[in-house]
Amino acid sequence: MLGLALLAGLTAPAATTATAAGAPPAPTVEEQRLDRAAPREILRRSGFDAVAPEFSRALARARSFAQAHRVVAHEGTRLWRRAVDRAQGRGPAGGDLTRDDDRPLYWARLALTRELRLWQPEFGIDARQRAALVDALEDTSRGRTDLRLPRVSGGVRRVLLTGFDPFTLDRDVRISNPSGASALALDGTVIETADGPARVETVVFPVRWQDFTDGAVERTLRPVLPRVDLFTTVSQGRVGRFDIERTNGAWRGGFPDNDNVGRTETIPVPDAASQPQWTTTTLPYARIVAADTGRFPVYDNTSVTEIPAGGTAPVVRPDGPTPGSTARAGGGGDYLSNEIAYRATLLRDRLGLRDRLPGGHVHTPVLQFGAGNTDPATGAVTDEEFVRNRLDIIAQVREILRAAAEGS
Repeated sequence: MLGLALLAGLTAPAATTATAAGAPPAPTVEEQRLDRAAPREILRRSGFDAVAPEFSRALARARSFAQAHRVVAHEGTRLWRRAVDRAQGRGPAGGDLTRDDDRPLYWARLALTRELRLWQPEFGIDARQRAALVDALEDTSRGRTDLRLPRVSGGVRRVLLTGFDPFTLDRDVRISNPSGASALALDGTVIETADGPARVETVVFPVRWQDFTDGAVERTLRPVLPRVDLFTTVSQGRVGRFDIERTNGAWRGGFPDNDNVGRTETIPVPDAASQPQWTTTTLPYARIVAADTGRFPVYDNTSVTEIPAGGTAPVVRPDGPTPGSTARAGGGGDYLSNEIAYRATLLRDRLGLRDRLPGGHVHTPVLQFGAGNTDPATGAVTDEEFVRNRLDIIAQVREILRAAAEGS
């Protein structure tokens, strides 16, 4: 299904001239951050600074929209595999940034999407075709088309994990996201559990409201959830702790995304008439919390914020929502981390998998720089404590998956 969706853009009629296609769109707010010093340094120190020039040369050889689509799909897949291989110690590191770093993939992908937006081929493309190429690049470079889940497990448990891009980049453009780093480190790996081996497949999602509104989560997960034995969405959460989020709420709180766009509304999903205010985890949270998974404490987080039935003002409920209440924040808040958990668990339930598929959301600790490296304007893009924290979080995510697989 993912392959068919990717190839759908090939049927789009091509514009005949560059003039007919009109001027290319401007780079997005997210892409414009590429011009800052830290992203350029991250790309250079990982060897990913060569990705965009190579992509531009490959695009220049395309003589039709169909050829361009093939180039984009190939280069997007190549970028994802290169990032996974680097994270897992295969091939050259390409520079002195440690291999656990998720940021080279993030900034290199933006460099490619910016190339696509500015590209003006002689054969001409219209806005719909350009958008189809960007979509193809997003799908392939995020691992969406690389999910290798056999329909029959053959005794190997199948685990799906999702991560996120870095975010709050205007506050500190050096930021890494340990959920994305975990996705790269764990993709395609096998975890040995007391109940047998578990194979992990991963994808990384953007921090953009519009992608979620357009159904990116559902398009990615709908063909996959019936074929897995366990799933967890993962994002960066609170300082110094992991949280297994018990309840997810149907509300967007408006915090700006990576394009500096905010949305304050009920989460838009298909069949809104049957949309619940709350969804719940089916992860074995008690077992995960009790397990010795690493140096950070792990909590079963039951708190939510609701408007009680008949009320008008939000109320924090430490023990979960009350009957008939309206969601204002799940345990994981009201941002895209809560939204991916809500969408994934709602899809689980609508597919009739609630009683047999463990799934929910894990919040990692905030990934922090060392004590002397806190000024975004003058600080280094990496340091020893930053790397140690990220490695420890990745290792603990792996152990949480092990505990979850053994308890399901």
